[in-house]
Amino acid sequence: MNKNMGALDKSLRVLTAIIIAILYFLNVIEGTIAYILMVIAIIFLITSFINFCPIYSLIGINTCRKK
Repeated sequence: MNKNMGALDKSLRVLTAIIIAILYFLNVIEGTIAYILMVIAIIFLITSFINFCPIYSLIGINTCRKK
């Protein structure tokens, strides 16, 4: 796996995951939509930590500055 995520992209994904988690724990989002958003948040965190997004590789996007 080659890295295909830049620092800004990773930061936005982590920030989005944190916001989703806060909304979930404050009961702003509930039910099925809450579970779907939590799965998305977990995927965002995993892809941020491994610096690789499978969807980016399928589309051909690379936000990482280093090649």
